[in-house]
Amino acid sequence: MIKRALFLDRDGVLNVLRRDDYVKRVDELEVIGGVKEAMEILRHRFDHIFIVTNQQGIGKGLMTEGDLALIHKRLLEETGAIDKIYYCPKRKEENSFDRKPNIGMALKAKRDFGVNLKESVMVGDSWSDMLFGKRAGMTTVVVGRDGLSIAQQYPYLVDYCYDNLLKFALSIEG
Repeated sequence: MIKRALFLDRDGVLNVLRRDDYVKRVDELEVIGGVKEAMEILRHRFDHIFIVTNQQGIGKGLMTEGDLALIHKRLLEETGAIDKIYYCPKRKEENSFDRKPNIGMALKAKRDFGVNLKESVMVGDSWSDMLFGKRAGMTTVVVGRDGLSIAQQYPYLVDYCYDNLLKFALSIEG
């Protein structure tokens, strides 16, 4: 059986992006409106749902892995339907294979859950999310306020563009 997965970036897709900052504490986490409804739809369309997120705030010493665990616990309580959260704490300069746009997190999900990446979808709000999805062989969906400009600037990376996760979910519902 082919297992389809949905890969979701975190900041800007599930929670409000803090421009030039990081969600460092639970009280800074603000889930985007409509995400819970979107997740209720999406859990019926995919075999697995993963979050894939770069978290260089840890590598920069701005937060700890314990802080991140509390943030993710709260995010899971508010969204549900997530099979696993993959994150990379390394700074951009370290060029970790696990840091998007490199595909280490996708390969871990493939190994851990047996998903078919070619049948999977990556939803993100940046060009690096789209490049990650393309490099892993996935269909790519850009969302968020910069989505249209990313789609126009990088048409070879973006398959679909929606205002937010709920609009994407509604587009594939039944």
